[in-house]
Amino acid sequence: MKAVLHQICKSYGPTQVLDNLSLTLEGVTVLMAPSGQGKTTLARLLLGLEQPDSGRMEITGHLVAQFQEDRLCEHLTAVENICLVLGKSGKNRAEQALKQLGLEEQALKKPVCQLSGGQRRRVSLVRAMLADAEGVILDEPFKGLDADSRAMALEWVKQQIQGRWILLITHDKTEAEALGGTLLEW
Repeated sequence: MKAVLHQICKSYGPTQVLDNLSLTLEGVTVLMAPSGQGKTTLARLLLGLEQPDSGRMEITGHLVAQFQEDRLCEHLTAVENICLVLGKSGKNRAEQALKQLGLEEQALKKPVCQLSGGQRRRVSLVRAMLADAEGVILDEPFKGLDADSRAMALEWVKQQIQGRWILLITHDKTEAEALGGTLLEW
């Protein structure tokens, strides 16, 4: 499973964000760059939310993403948000994953609008990682987590990779080192 990009260019008006970018995403790839350098643009291109100005992409299979913002259905519980990608039969799997990431039983039953930012972040992460997809894009997935929750989440993500490719977009070298893989710095 992989995604291959050939000479991708993307501009917004006069600002060139990606210029002849060629790379292959397989296994774990960690992308680090200062803000405004095209990291999220790359994710949006891979997901088909935007189109490149030129170049081509070869992507096999389905992709999922965890964006910088959680994008949860506020009125649904944590488990119900995850079951959107797993189906109702995935309830036990969703509950188990959330508990592994430190959410308590009572948090699983509340609408996500009543959860803390760190709890919401973990719900979003579980939803992306448990979805049936060959590629997973994680755009700053651990932001807002305390040190213990972040370490727990990083370890959990490593256990969930299972033959898929992962693009981790981060500003944190600790996260990059923890997941390993290929490091791209722009």
